[in-house]
This record gives sequence, structure tokens and C-alpha cells, in this order.
Amino acid sequence: MSNPPILVCTDFSVLAGHAAKRAAQLARELGAPLTLLHVLPGDALDTLRSWFGASGAPTRVTEDARQRLETLAGELRAAHGIEVAASLGSGSVLDEILAEAERSEARLIVVGAQGEGVLRRLLIGTTAERLIRRTDRPILIVREAPQVRYGTALVAVDFSSWSTGALAAARAVAPQARPILLTAFEVPFADKLQFAGVDEATIAGYRQQAEADAAQRLATFATAAGLGANDWQPLVVEGDASLRIVEQEQAQAVDLVVLGKHGKSAREELLLGSVIKHVLGEGARDVLIATARSE
Repeated sequence: MSNPPILVCTDFSVLAGHAAKRAAQLARELGAPLTLLHVLPGDALDTLRSWFGASGAPTRVTEDARQRLETLAGELRAAHGIEVAASLGSGSVLDEILAEAERSEARLIVVGAQGEGVLRRLLIGTTAERLIRRTDRPILIVREAPQVRYGTALVAVDFSSWSTGALAAARAVAPQARPILLTAFEVPFADKLQFAGVDEATIAGYRQQAEADAAQRLATFATAAGLGANDWQPLVVEGDASLRIVEQEQAQAVDLVVLGKHGKSAREELLLGSVIKHVLGEGARDVLIATARSE
């Protein structure tokens, strides 16, 4: 497909509406078509059929969903001047999303965040988390009503190939956004060195060296990625990456946070249980997950 679409999934909720509008905005900016997908849960339809037969209620539910989908597609076409295709599926929500993404060769999958407050912490156990595990297409999780296009992207960098993929995804999805490249460093056993008799000045020296090394690696990373000196902003912080990402998301007032699916360790279970989950649970901005390495 010469011009692959952006695929956005909707359940007609408010948060899904934010996702649809953001996806339409991106489609206009990138010159891409948009595919709007709604999935009727297959088990629920089967239950209705067992109660009412193949016609009647199941048919009305399907037709109502189709009408709502076409109405939303028409609104997005009119508001953004883009090509919008409406697709209605039934069955497993995850399987239908993956099948549509494969069929259309989607460049990006967009979903709305689920839950508010404490419930947001459950997001990583739902459709978004399963998508992250099973696809190599970038996933945009939308949490805010789109007002303007993405202007600044906070890209987490740990110098793995997943970080390279995260930067590539940021530049593909929001090419106009000036990236802030964040890397976090730690002084090994810093809290124990004093107990071992190491004086504070020496510890401070180790910290300064670790920070300088991280800054140099970040500059090398940016140069290798083709970024000029004025194309990006460095951000070197000390501490746990997942905590610092959320802190700096707020401090830097960014529009988008970009993460790689894995980190230095390719142990997916650990990362999905820590960095991504923490950022999705505690942050407030839209999150772009790069699910493929960039070699």
C-alpha cells in the first residue's frame, strides 16, 4: 500500500473520541488516510443470538453501531478534510484490531486511554498492553482532547536499539515536534558509599563523571540519529527512569511522551511491569510506544 492509513479504534466513549480526533489531526498533518474501527464483542453478540435468534436485537445492535460509526466518520471527514474509511468488526477486540492493522498495513495504531485516576493504573492490563505485546506497529495512547498539534516530544533514551526506534517513531508521527532526549543515570550504590567510608566529595566526583558520560553518550546518540545541534534538547537526570520521565513530562510541559517497547534488557515482562506501566499510570500526556527496534 503506497499510503498506509492511521488506524484508530473507537468504542464511542469520550476518551475514544479524543483518540479519533487526534488520529484525524495526525492524518491531515501526515497526508494519510484514516481507518476508523469499532469492534462488537463476539461473545456478547453470541449471547444475544442465543436469546433472540439471528435477527431482531442482534441485528439492531449491529446496525446501530454501523450508523454511529458512519456518523463519526462523516464528522471527521468534514472537520479535517481527510479520507476516512469506517470498519465494523465483531469478535475479539484485540484480534480484530491486529487483523485490520495487518490488512491495511497501518502506519500507526491509535487508542484512547481507559479509566481515570486509580483506574488508569489498570490500563496496562487491558487492550493497550496486549497490543504492545503483539504488534510491531507504533501505538499512540491518547489521554487528552487534542487542541493543537504535538509541539514537543519527550523521548526516553537508554542507548539501546529500542531507543533508536522510539526516536524514529517520534519523528514519523510528529515530525514538527522538537524532541527532548531524556536519559537517566545512577551512581551505583550511591546510598551505601558513605557507609563504606567514602567521603562526600569523592561521591560528588563520581556523580559528576556519571552525568558527563551520560551527556556525551546522548550527544553521540543524537548525532548518529541525524539530529543537528539545534534540532533537539538534551535532558540528563539522575535516578530511576520511570520516575524521572513522569517528573519531566510535567516540568518540561511536553505534549507527547515517547517510549521504546523494551529497554537495554529485552525482558518484556519486566519493562511492561515498570517503566511503561508507571508512565501510563502516573503521567498525564499522550504516550507513543515504539514497538519495533530501529537497527
